[in-house]
Amino acid sequence: MLLRILATDPDWAPTLARIVLGIIFFAHGAQKVLGWFGGQGLKQTLRTLKEYVGLPAIAALAAVGAELFGGAALILGFLGRISALGIAVIMLSAIFMVHGRYGLFMNWVGDRKGHGIEYHLLAIALAVVIIAEGSGAFSLDGLLSKWIGA
Repeated sequence: MLLRILATDPDWAPTLARIVLGIIFFAHGAQKVLGWFGGQGLKQTLRTLKEYVGLPAIAALAAVGAELFGGAALILGFLGRISALGIAVIMLSAIFMVHGRYGLFMNWVGDRKGHGIEYHLLAIALAVVIIAEGSGAFSLDGLLSKWIGA
C-alpha cells in the first residue's frame, strides 16, 4: 500500500504541478499559521474560521495544517498524493461552504461581496494531476519508492 502511494514516474508535468501547488499552499498556510506574508497568524485565523465559516476548532486546525505542512510536503515531493488530496478537500470545502455562491470569477476589482471559485478549480486541477501521477521527478516519493521497491 505504501509503495502504491509513493510510486511515481520521473515526469516533468506532475513535478511542475507539485512545486507550484506546494509553493502557493505553503505561503497560504504560513500566512494563516505563522503570520508570515501579511497573514493574521493562527489565533486570529482559527477565530475567523470558527465565527464566520462555522468550522469547529479541530477542523480549522486541520485545514490550516494541511495547507502549511501539505504545501511543504509537496515542495519536497513527500507523500505528494496524500498532500494533494488534503488540498483538494480543502478547496472543495471552500467552494461548497463559502465561494460557490459568488460564481466563477474572482473579485479582482472589489466591486462585489465575495470571490468566485476559479482559483479553487485551478488548485483542484493541479491536485488531481498529483493524485493521479504522483510527485514526479526530483521527489522524495520517487527516492523512497525506489528504495522500498528495490
